[in-house]
Amino acid sequence: MNKTQALTGSEKRRAFLVGLCTLVTLPALQGCFPLVAGGAAGAAIMIADRRTSGAFVEDEGIEWRTRNRLNERFGSSVNISVTSYNRNVLLTGQVPDEATRAEAGRIATAVDNVNGIINELEIAGISSLTARSNDTLVTSRVKARFVDAQTFGAHHVKVVTENGTVFLLGIVTRREADAATEVARTTAGVQKVVRVFEYISDEDAARLDRNTQAQK
Repeated sequence: MNKTQALTGSEKRRAFLVGLCTLVTLPALQGCFPLVAGGAAGAAIMIADRRTSGAFVEDEGIEWRTRNRLNERFGSSVNISVTSYNRNVLLTGQVPDEATRAEAGRIATAVDNVNGIINELEIAGISSLTARSNDTLVTSRVKARFVDAQTFGAHHVKVVTENGTVFLLGIVTRREADAATEVARTTAGVQKVVRVFEYISDEDAARLDRNTQAQK
């Protein structure tokens, strides 16, 4: 029996989801929206997502447009990460002063189809490459532990880490939110957990999941 065949079901699920995360994140870091929206990995995650396909694609477009506008305005003087989930935009990173923080929020708000802004930008010096690499590692750890826990659908919760603070996004029930928070809170390297969830009832969650299964 080869090494791949020896993997347990849990290990296979974990490897699959972590692999998908890597495939989707890499093009995003390169600023290539068309690859993310049209790639096989993006399609796989779209099918498993509780967002509508329209919202999923729109979120990718919102992130792309917002990053471009922020880059045009501030260039390398700031470090701003943009995450859109169900058309709500989370801004994380570092800016030099309150005026820049507020302006970044206004720029994101003005992007087409944005419903709301969660402005979590810090007034601080730009984080080091070492700190950003550590944040990437923390995100991977949290996602892997989500899969191992098997107490909720790991693909229902998006994880963003900035300077040791983990932001959790998703369309989830209160039970799922609590379970995800507990896993993230107890993961090595996590200093703080911030919930940015959209809450739904158990009945709505079941309905959305049935719709997801029907699309497979």
